[in-house]
Amino acid sequence: MTTALTHPEQFMRRAIAISAERMRAGLGGPFGAVIVRNGKILAEGFNGVTSGNDPTAHAEVMAIREACRKLGHFSLAGSELYSSCEPCPMCLGAIYWARIDRVYFANTRDDAAVIGFDDDHIYREFALPIAARTIPFVHLPLDEARSVFKEWMDKPDKIPY
Repeated sequence: MTTALTHPEQFMRRAIAISAERMRAGLGGPFGAVIVRNGKILAEGFNGVTSGNDPTAHAEVMAIREACRKLGHFSLAGSELYSSCEPCPMCLGAIYWARIDRVYFANTRDDAAVIGFDDDHIYREFALPIAARTIPFVHLPLDEARSVFKEWMDKPDKIPY
């Protein structure tokens, strides 16, 4: 008996295929993502960190960028993201900022760690006070910075996000 694939499985298979295709082409790590809206693929992304010399060029971020360009809007509410791997902390932040409704992933972050993509140290850093982080974060409060924030707060034509 053959069982028809569900849409989530088809979309996940596309994300996985992208990860394999781009990895084999030497474009980056084994990661792919698709963003789906209204049952159709809106955007695709792959890991282009090494080929683009861009540490932010993760599959999820690349798919988010493409989807937003296509829609002409910064919100992806009403969309789902399918990723070949559990999103890293950076991608997780981008997903929340994009307001994506749901995320599906195939491999876990533990699976990624086994093949050399261990982001657990980043998760640990989030829990630390600023002074205890491995990269020094120095608070340098200036009046000019507060002034710009006040200007934003008072700006009548701002677009909240």
